[in-house]
Amino acid sequence: MDEALEETKILFTALADKSRLKILHALKDGKEMCVCDLADVLSVQVSVASHHLRKLRDLKVLKYRNDGKLVYYSLRDQFVGKILDLVLQQIVH
Repeated sequence: MDEALEETKILFTALADKSRLKILHALKDGKEMCVCDLADVLSVQVSVASHHLRKLRDLKVLKYRNDGKLVYYSLRDQFVGKILDLVLQQIVH
């Protein structure tokens, strides 16, 4: 049970920031996006987006792949996208 609670804490830590929520929302449908596109989603500089992406990657919420000089990010598990959808549906309705 302690391990499950630790995983839950990690997930909620990732969800505790509006910018990270925007990133997760952009990636929630199985999309893969590069850092520059996610910076546009956040309306911030690439360095700021990279900081949030690194945090999400360190929390094991995102996976990434290199393609030449670009790095593409996607959700490690669609479960996070489903949680985000569920919460947003409850708030919007």
